[in-house]
Amino acid sequence: MIPGDARSATITASTAEFAAALPDAGRLAGLDPGTKTIGLATCDAGWTYASPHSTIERGKFSVDLARLKQFVANERIMGLVLGLPLSMDGSDTSRTQSVRAMARNLVPLGLPILLWDERWSTQAVERAMIAEDLSRARRAERVDRMAAAYILQGAIDALTRPKPIWEQS
Repeated sequence: MIPGDARSATITASTAEFAAALPDAGRLAGLDPGTKTIGLATCDAGWTYASPHSTIERGKFSVDLARLKQFVANERIMGLVLGLPLSMDGSDTSRTQSVRAMARNLVPLGLPILLWDERWSTQAVERAMIAEDLSRARRAERVDRMAAAYILQGAIDALTRPKPIWEQS
């Protein structure tokens, strides 16, 4: 598999499938897709910690894709973790379908894509920023990229956590 080759793109909700589609190491990116913005985060090549990166104002998808392509190239990204907004019972919503469509539209980037349950990401980040006494304006400015980092951290924690003994063969 060659990163950047659309034929190598995999879209999955399985960390095992995602990990199998990735090279042995490499930076990952977390995306928190909203209706107005896309929050971006990155992690180190060893998948230890996620950091907020930036926010893309959404527009025409071709423009968004070009910006994401540039981001992927600049940051040497090997895989994408895309926040999937499921309903509280775990079922799909209209927003979930929109994110699944976005994942399909990201296939030209040629990267494996992990769809990650992000039900609590924005709320967790908001609570943390309120606890830090950030103003509403500062929270609004940071929430999307912080949520992307929260999503990415959850995924890399799952990817690097040892398998339970009953799953080992």
